[in-house]
Amino acid sequence: MAARIITIANQKGGVGKTTTAINLATALAAIGEQVLIVDLDPQGNASTGLGIDNRGLETSMYHVIMHEVPIENCVEPSSVKNLFVAPASLDLAGAEIELVPAFSRENRLRKAVEAVLPDYDYVLIDCPPSLGLLTVNGLTAAREVLVPI
Repeated sequence: MAARIITIANQKGGVGKTTTAINLATALAAIGEQVLIVDLDPQGNASTGLGIDNRGLETSMYHVIMHEVPIENCVEPSSVKNLFVAPASLDLAGAEIELVPAFSRENRLRKAVEAVLPDYDYVLIDCPPSLGLLTVNGLTAAREVLVPI
């Protein structure tokens, strides 16, 4: 079975995107599924919520999106067995502006995620509360979309 890629998005903040991502990922990991959470929100709450200190990371989703660093270079194990995190960093806030002139800017996450699909059963993408280019990347990478309201 191919990995399921589920993007969790809503332009409104405070609707439970990150909470949904963390809880769904933890439940899937608990039943033995290999799960990757991709944290696209510059606030990094999915990362910190799973015990990843996103300050001082050598590589983060910023490097994956902006510098085409392979996503596996930034993946960190969480404290939950079978659950891994591609952490956000504050640098992602600048990525919105930096992506504007970039070639194929809406497909960068899709290409990065496709490279690691054989390693996971589920990839959950936690988006920021906006309809900017980071969320567009999350939607372009998705095979399914979950919209908490």
